[in-house]
Amino acid sequence: MTQVRPMRADARRNYERLLKVAAEAFAEHGEGASLDDIAKRAGVGSGTLYRHFPTRQALLEAAYVDRVEMFARRADEIAGELPPGEALAEWLYELCVGTIQIRGLKSLIGSAVTDGGSATVTVCGTRVREAAGHLVSAAQAEGTLRGDIVAVDLLRLAHGVATAAELASGDGAEIRRYLTLLTEGLRA
Repeated sequence: MTQVRPMRADARRNYERLLKVAAEAFAEHGEGASLDDIAKRAGVGSGTLYRHFPTRQALLEAAYVDRVEMFARRADEIAGELPPGEALAEWLYELCVGTIQIRGLKSLIGSAVTDGGSATVTVCGTRVREAAGHLVSAAQAEGTLRGDIVAVDLLRLAHGVATAAELASGDGAEIRRYLTLLTEGLRA
């Protein structure tokens, strides 16, 4: 069994500073924010950034894992408040709004639902798929969602809805309308 050494205090501070600065940079510039700029703003060298986060995707995921967890928890909360079909539609709405409002999140969710194999299986991707899966199963059991729909299908379609709504108005004002068009076509 491999034993993982705890992070030194200075390494932990660098890690936390990098995450804070990365979240700010992604919010300002989207997922294309300069990694060198993130390292400089955090007061560390590029080598330190890459030691903690070997890829842009790893940094993006680490910066947004709390927000993805919040969306997963919201799926459970909404499922406890609304009938399954309505819960699914409301959660998809909140997810779409979030992917527009939280710059960089759309890229992260998009990469979580690609067919790229195990390289794209991430903590964030797993959590959002699980949350969607529970809602999809409940809506199918209720009879309000077609039986041939799987969670990843719905996440891909929601990603497309968010993109279309962003293109239409920039602020996502069309999300609810587009989701209604989508979900009406998915009904059992």
